[in-house]
Amino acid sequence: MIRAATPDDLDAIAALHLEARSTYYRGHLADDDFAGPEELARSRDGWSRAVERGDVLCAERDGELGGVAAYRRGDGAVTLTQLHVRPDHWRSGLGTALHAACLDVWRAEGIATARLLVFEKNERARAFYASRGWIQDPDTPRSGTHLVLRLTVVPVAE
Repeated sequence: MIRAATPDDLDAIAALHLEARSTYYRGHLADDDFAGPEELARSRDGWSRAVERGDVLCAERDGELGGVAAYRRGDGAVTLTQLHVRPDHWRSGLGTALHAACLDVWRAEGIATARLLVFEKNERARAFYASRGWIQDPDTPRSGTHLVLRLTVVPVAE
């Protein structure tokens, strides 16, 4: 089930975020850059602001949070700022469902272009996005250790 996040979800969202990031940053960045109590508090604060804006979707399975996505609108485009699935739910369809739900929201709002940053060494995420039509942004292909990807949000034919 995909639904809008509420403030009651914040602890679970922050924990899921930390767990997911640990899988792709470990071995590439210092642990303090993505884990630990300070990072958990910083992450929870950021998620709190996104939930307040109404820009967070949660994916539940068997009553538990299995995935989360956040986005931010601006200048006629949207940025997918986060899309995480608990590692024990990888390849279960939750990421696909979250991605589709984001597209539904964006289409309903008339958004034509989406962008995201993906950690260059996160090959799993890069493959996920590529299989859904995301391409490296030709205007701004990189941002530090991340690739900038772009997607044309195609309206659903009626």
